[in-house]
This record gives sequence, structure tokens and C-alpha cells, in this order.
Amino acid sequence: MFVEGFSASTDVFNRAAPVLGLVFIVELLGAGRLDWTWWQNLLAIGGGLAVLLAGMAAINVAQGRPVRAIPNRLGKLELAGFVVLPALLPVIFGGQVGSAVTTVAVNLLILGLIYAVFVYGLLAIVSWVFSRLANQLRSSLGLLAKAVPLLAIFALLSFTGQEVWQIFSSLSAFAYVCTLGLFVALGGVFLVVRVPRETRKLEREAGEGPPLTRAQRVNVGLVLFVSQALQVLFVSLAIGAFFVVFGMLAIDDQVRESWIGTGGDELVAISIGGDRFELTAQLLRVAGGLAAFSGFYFAVAMLTDSTYREEFLDELTVEMRTSFAARAEYLRIRGRGGPSAEPAA
Repeated sequence: MFVEGFSASTDVFNRAAPVLGLVFIVELLGAGRLDWTWWQNLLAIGGGLAVLLAGMAAINVAQGRPVRAIPNRLGKLELAGFVVLPALLPVIFGGQVGSAVTTVAVNLLILGLIYAVFVYGLLAIVSWVFSRLANQLRSSLGLLAKAVPLLAIFALLSFTGQEVWQIFSSLSAFAYVCTLGLFVALGGVFLVVRVPRETRKLEREAGEGPPLTRAQRVNVGLVLFVSQALQVLFVSLAIGAFFVVFGMLAIDDQVRESWIGTGGDELVAISIGGDRFELTAQLLRVAGGLAAFSGFYFAVAMLTDSTYREEFLDELTVEMRTSFAARAEYLRIRGRGGPSAEPAA
């Protein structure tokens, strides 16, 4: 986002047009139904093609282009057509409302992924974070050492409590996913809440050249968020793995029987020295639930521990100063770096 004049409609979605076009064509199949004969599906697909072409023609007219023109930019109206037009086919041909909603959701997800990856450089950010993961984990060990005593006491008491096993074992798959998603969402809120302030601080300490635009601040904030979110993820996975191993060693089928009324759904069993260690679906559920809660707790600790945040921001400031300096030189060359700027080359 430090590139001046960057536009998603001309610099991103135009380049993704072949992929979007392929998805657009594949979604023609949404006009058909599995319980129809081949000739009925063929007619429906032909009618769907007519609907899509008519919609594209209407978009061209609305944009002041010839009816059969190929757009030279994919703006909001064209992207709205990509999302909405294929979703109309299941409704028009067969009244398949569920398929229409799924099509809208999938197309929005595709556009969102393209935007995140190519506009804000999400993959590049994740790659950068992994390259400095050792430093990140080391900086979080101090915070983890402070958080672990209370967290360990709570988690261990919860893990060996009958009520926790009953709750997570009895939840439906949907309710279980929603419960974990609630912890993830709350943890994400705690990580996001201070990102704007830290972005401005980082800009003041490491920044050179003109102030960042709103989109550029969002890009820098995304670096901060992803860096911290991956730390939370790794801590959660480590805690979840610990409880899986601990549960296999300490919680046998008799204990599970007394707690949840059944020995559990065995997934893997290992026999060592006459002892049998079982991995059950219920154990994975409980370990996953406690891992999600631990991640939420760790995210809260990140927000409230000032020493950790200062160390974390100091590391980022040093590394991102190079990016800010390169931006200042880039703007100077373009003739937009301030009163002393040289003419653009």
C-alpha cells in the first residue's frame, strides 16, 4: 500500500480477471439441478448464459461502454455483478434459494481473499512473520511466564472437572464450533482494539516522509495484528497439544465413563508396557475448548502487559524503519516528498 496511485480496480482485480471469469463460467452450472434430465439441465444452462450476458450488457450500458465491450477496469459495479448475477441462476431456474446464498458467500470470500492477498499483501505478511517467528516467540515467553501460573491452575482444574467434559462432549458440532469461534472472536477484538494507537506510534517512531494515508495505516495495522495473532495461535496450539497428551496419559476409559457416561469414541490407541493410551473424540473436544479459552486469555494478557507491548513494538519499529525510509526516498524521487523534493524522474 506504500505504492502511490495504487488502485484495487486496475492493479488487482483486473489481473485476477481470468480467475474471476473461470469462476463465473463454472457457476453457470448453478442453473441446473441434479434431479433434472440432461436436456432440462442443458436448457437451464443455456438460459443461465443468456441471463449472465444480459447482466453484463446492462453493466456496460450503466458504465457508458458499448454493450459488447470488455471492461478495462473492474470497479464496484462489475464486482457486484460477479457476486450477484451467478446467484440469480439457482433462484430463476428451480427456486434454489440455498444455492443462491452459497454462491453469494463463495464469491464474496473469493473477492475478500484476492483483496487481502494482493492489496494488503497478506501472504507476504505471514511469510515475514514466520521468518521472524523465533524472535516473536522469545518475546512472548516473558509474557507467557507471567500468564501461565493463573492460566495453568484454571486450565488444569477445568480439564479434570466433570462439568467441562460433559459440556464439550454434549455440544453439537455446530454449537461446539460456535463456542470456539466465540473465544477466537473475543480474542481478536482484544488484539484489534489497540492496533490504531500502536500504528500511529509506530509511524511516529519509525516513519519518514509524509503521513500515511488511511489505507496505508490499515496495512501497517495488519502487520501488527497478524504478528500478534500468530503468537496467540501458536500458544493455543501448544496448550491444546499438552492437554491431548496429558489426557491420553491421565484420563482412562473408567474416568471418562464416570464423567460422561461412556468410554468415549476412540480414534487412536497406543499400547506401551501393558498400558493402553487412548485418543478419543471427547478428549480432542475438551483440549480444543481449553486451548481456545487459553488463546483468549493470552490475547487479554497481551493487551494489558505494557512491558511486552513495548518490547514487541520496539522490534517492529527497528524492522519497519527500512520500509518507511524506502517510502520516503520513493516519494522524493516522484517529486512528492515535500518542499525540498526533486522533480519526478
